[in-house]
Amino acid sequence: MVNFSNDVDILKYEPVLFGELHLPWQALAAGSGGTLSGTTFTASGADFVSALVTTGQIIYLQSADGSLDGTYEIVSVDSATELTVSVIRTDSNDEPIAPPAATDISYRISTFGPQASEVGYQLTEYFGIGPGNPASDIDAEDVLYADVLKRASVFAVISSVYAMLASKAKDENFWKKSSYYQKLFEMARERCRLSIDIDGDGVADITKTGASKRMVRD
Repeated sequence: MVNFSNDVDILKYEPVLFGELHLPWQALAAGSGGTLSGTTFTASGADFVSALVTTGQIIYLQSADGSLDGTYEIVSVDSATELTVSVIRTDSNDEPIAPPAATDISYRISTFGPQASEVGYQLTEYFGIGPGNPASDIDAEDVLYADVLKRASVFAVISSVYAMLASKAKDENFWKKSSYYQKLFEMARERCRLSIDIDGDGVADITKTGASKRMVRD
């Protein structure tokens, strides 16, 4: 399984996909009675570990009094009942930013991980590397600075999600959104320039470009 983007990356473009347009069948955890103090969210009775909640996913929080209502990134899973969460950050290496404190919170964690994995497979197939091309002697792990594929992955995931929503709701606006992000994906993929380290010395040996998919020895 190769993912070049995560849910936080998607949130930066389409927050609504973690709100009213979330996919209920891809909710990992949900409940009520949570407490948020600083960056620590606690929900007794939850089991975030068994639910496979992980860093880079998104949690939607809504307090009973309405003082808290929004989506936040999951920085870490600290125990079965406790998470470190943050207001969306520019850089994942920045210190977590505390949301407003609240009690009696309803929460939901949904993910687009399955779609990101499918896109990851498609991108490696396009560039002729593993796992998309099992016959290749180059794997995704051999790509230096794989973040160059992040934007293409995000756009492809969002496009596929809106296409799925459009097929269920018969909403023309969803189709337009899907088409828009598909075009962004195609442009982002063409601009990708993959530096590949064949011998594991940390230096690029060949380059694959998205526009032509051909290899160029550096």
